[in-house]
Amino acid sequence: MELNEKTVVITGAAGGIGKGLAERFARDGATVVCSDIDIKAAQELATHIGGHAYPCDVSNETQIKALIDHVEAEIAPIDLFCANAGILTLGGLDVPDEDWNRIWDINVMSHVWAARHLVPKMLERGQGYILITASAAGLLNQPGAAPYGVTKHAAVGFAEWLSLTYGHKGLRVSAVCPQAVRSEMTRGHETSVASIDGMLEPEDVADACVEAIRAEQFLVLPHPQVLDYMRHKTADYDRWLAGMRKLNQAFVEGT
Repeated sequence: MELNEKTVVITGAAGGIGKGLAERFARDGATVVCSDIDIKAAQELATHIGGHAYPCDVSNETQIKALIDHVEAEIAPIDLFCANAGILTLGGLDVPDEDWNRIWDINVMSHVWAARHLVPKMLERGQGYILITASAAGLLNQPGAAPYGVTKHAAVGFAEWLSLTYGHKGLRVSAVCPQAVRSEMTRGHETSVASIDGMLEPEDVADACVEAIRAEQFLVLPHPQVLDYMRHKTADYDRWLAGMRKLNQAFVEGT
């Protein structure tokens, strides 16, 4: 899919990957709707790129539906929906249920809710594109962050399900799975295990996403090393787990 003259919605657009996507898509000729819980920052970005802004807390299904309904009614049918908003929660067995529930709603259910209210419209039109920002943690896991690793696995799984269920009906789906990307989420974690292959800028991820969207490619790997790690994982799961234990010891336990 080419982005020129397409209508694109991006959640979590006020910073990080979302902002990088918005700026790149606008340069490619798309009409971009910048959505974020921080509506002031989203509006500033929209003004900068000549787009639109709309407030949305993606942990609330009603607000996601309102975003979709507003764009469809007041701007144009949505060609590409970027379910990008997400949060990082560190910890393991000690993480309280309320934190698990919050990250589950934002990192997983927000994608489900967006698809629930948008995919039927796209299927009626015979075409549409959903881009889900997951993480390399959704393919490989995340030492020191059980809620993040688990929810990103679920995000990848849901993206796969959308593709296998509706791909023959015109729906295109991509899952973005980078390692560390410079953003507020990664501030203070510049030397974490996710940065082992370097920390990318949001613009780098946006470039990779544009290439994947043009090719209608499912898996977007801004850090190409992730593909080798996936191959190691599937080739010998136990050996891969042994290597991950060493990473956990080095980066989490500090031994």
